[in-house]
Amino acid sequence: MSKIDKTQIRPYGDTLNDGRMQFSFSLPVPCDEQGKEAARQILVKMGVDDIDVCYMNDLHEGFTHFIAYGNTSASVDLTQINVKVVDTNVMDMYENEDFIDEQIGRTITVIGACIESDAHTVGIDAIMNMKGYNHRYGLERYRNINAINMGAQVPCEELLKKAREENADAILVSQIVTQKDIHIKNLTKLMEMAEAEGLRDKMLFVCGGPRLSHELAVELGYDAGFGTGSYSTDVASFISITLAERMKK
Repeated sequence: MSKIDKTQIRPYGDTLNDGRMQFSFSLPVPCDEQGKEAARQILVKMGVDDIDVCYMNDLHEGFTHFIAYGNTSASVDLTQINVKVVDTNVMDMYENEDFIDEQIGRTITVIGACIESDAHTVGIDAIMNMKGYNHRYGLERYRNINAINMGAQVPCEELLKKAREENADAILVSQIVTQKDIHIKNLTKLMEMAEAEGLRDKMLFVCGGPRLSHELAVELGYDAGFGTGSYSTDVASFISITLAERMKK
């Protein structure tokens, strides 16, 4: 393989730097040659070359899904990209349990929920439930973490009420539904209520979901954010290490 120039990173399909990309999108057009041409012209206006609209599927009621391939000349300089990430060390469950014993000296309480209208528990369950996900046990399995999973569609008021009652150390919020940026609205609502009730500085606030990043979470007022590819070990390590650091201050 040719040496990769990190200052000019481009997509590739068949050969390095050929700029080949796959596109998947839907249009309010019929599933016919006219609709197919509309899809092609959309990509032309995006600056895509050598376009092949290879698949279309009738979604009914005048909508069609397309898959297409095309080339782009765009590139990025990887050496100039800086991304804010959670930078705490990641420990496995047993290491984390020992860390909590040695550095905190008590059981910590973590409350998790999908707030407001979000009914998708797959994210919070992967972090909280005892069985966990992808060979990583959830927080319920940790012997010195009191993990309380409130489930889905939990009003912000109820989540904060439970946090006060349990004297929680951390609140975990999962947001899977993101249409019309509803996840940002929900997370903002929770943070504003926590600040109004004087809870913001009394516990850690952590959020996660497919369209969340650490940078966005911090902008919204949270202590950390975890996106796709995050596991219970990442969240548990951040919570225990951050709590231990705060105890030293």
